[in-house]
Amino acid sequence: MMSKENNTESRTPSEEINITDIKVDETAAETADTEKENKEIFEETAQPEEHAEEWKEEDTADETAEEDTEPDQEAPEEKEQLSGKERRRRRRRNRKKKSIRKPGKKFFLITGGILGCLVLVYLGISAYFISHFYINTTINGKDFSGKTQAAVEDYIKQQVDGYELTIVEQNNDRNIIQGSEIGLKYKESSAIKDVMDSQNPLLWPAGFFTRSDESVSVGVEYDETLLDEKIQSLKALTKDQTESVSAYPKYDGSSFVIEPEVYGSAVDTEVLKEKITQYITEFRDVLNMMDEGCYTLPRFTSTSEEVQNACDTMNQYIKAKITYTMDEEVVVDKELISQWISCDDEMNVTLDEDAVKQWMREFGQKYDTVGTTRSITTPDGKTTEVSGGTYGWIVNEAEETQKLIENIKNGDTVTKEPEYKQTAASRAEQDWGTTYIEVDISEQKMWYIVDGSVALTSDVVTGLPADDRDTPTGVYYILYTERDSTLKGEIDPATGEPSYETPVAFWMPFTNQGHGFHDATWQARFGGDWYRSHGSHGCVNMPYDKASQLFDMIEAGTPVIIHN
Repeated sequence: MMSKENNTESRTPSEEINITDIKVDETAAETADTEKENKEIFEETAQPEEHAEEWKEEDTADETAEEDTEPDQEAPEEKEQLSGKERRRRRRRNRKKKSIRKPGKKFFLITGGILGCLVLVYLGISAYFISHFYINTTINGKDFSGKTQAAVEDYIKQQVDGYELTIVEQNNDRNIIQGSEIGLKYKESSAIKDVMDSQNPLLWPAGFFTRSDESVSVGVEYDETLLDEKIQSLKALTKDQTESVSAYPKYDGSSFVIEPEVYGSAVDTEVLKEKITQYITEFRDVLNMMDEGCYTLPRFTSTSEEVQNACDTMNQYIKAKITYTMDEEVVVDKELISQWISCDDEMNVTLDEDAVKQWMREFGQKYDTVGTTRSITTPDGKTTEVSGGTYGWIVNEAEETQKLIENIKNGDTVTKEPEYKQTAASRAEQDWGTTYIEVDISEQKMWYIVDGSVALTSDVVTGLPADDRDTPTGVYYILYTERDSTLKGEIDPATGEPSYETPVAFWMPFTNQGHGFHDATWQARFGGDWYRSHGSHGCVNMPYDKASQLFDMIEAGTPVIIHN
């Protein structure tokens, strides 16, 4: 049996092991294995997105496992089983996975750097606009974009010496006020600084999208007396001036329409002076008097709500049509109503009630018949005229006026009779109709006519034609009828007693002064000339039987016509 040493020594040269070669081979193999692993890892990480969530979960699990189990803390059994090569391969694979899972770090670093640069640029521009005006900034009509406060003030100072204000009038006439004419000179002020201070430098981008038009009072001084004299010499104030006229409702024959306003040439001197002073202190060069309201403008225009409302109200009024059914139709419509309505300077619509009353007064005078002269033909063929009395038509003018005003304001269309204080039997000239009592004083006759025919006739005795005892002529009506009445005369101042007291059987008065028909048994006869010496105190005396018949035939309201 051979020993170990002998066994080793007995090996042939061809069988001897080259340690260096083994190590080289192992290194090459390991490198090949590493490249293979990297390729595998790359292929794994380059899989479609649909598996991303799976990989994420696996990676997380791997990382957790790696954190929980470090190489130095592996179980002894694993240590023995894993070669050094295998452990190195596993560590390289884990490092590759970690580097692939964190690609965003570089992106965030680049983005943060860009944003930082932008912020620095923005703040730099903001610092610029601390002392410079925004883009699109104008002051008193002049563009000062990007200019400093000092530059603006220098410009204004340079312009003061040659300053002039052009004043454009209504008809395009022009007047010029030169700064030298009013002693104009520059005066230091904080106006421009105040505009600069109002800017927020951090908001400078807004200047590119919005225009800032600033009006400031330039620090200037001038002689106010010279300015007043110059203003008074303007053409607008030295020529004839006409006042403006407001729009108003106007009747065109059919309806009310808005008459447009008229712009006059009258100047509001207070406004003009105020605007001239403003323009000078703001260093502006053209003042349009019309645009700046330097004329006395109409208070109301065609578009004013007040004018339209007034027009609507007036058209509502003229919609009314009131027709009175007299012996002929009398119509109150827009042709008449349009004359009664108007609106004041405040556009308040007014219906002229006095005008309505006057019209109603004339209407009453035309259609009232009480006391008017009428003609009559007696049963014996005599034609005469009669006037006076209390019978006939009387329009209630006061009440009907108010109703007419109400109808107009409501725009009513109505057909009606007016309100009356008193009515009569007919609208004809002989408004007493065909049933009435007639007395002819000259003939001393009385007739009672019913439906145009004589129903009763009688001789009578009328008042004594002296000492104011005449029977009154005119058209009257029976006030009432009364049996067994005592007629009393006027009170005698000396005795305090009535001048007479006469009992009668049938009393039929027709005036409130005590005139009426009655029996008169004391009269010796009736008719003829007896009344001239034995006339009554104004009553119509009748024989007892005739008075009795008449009393039974008539009633209160029966017309009574008395004439000569």
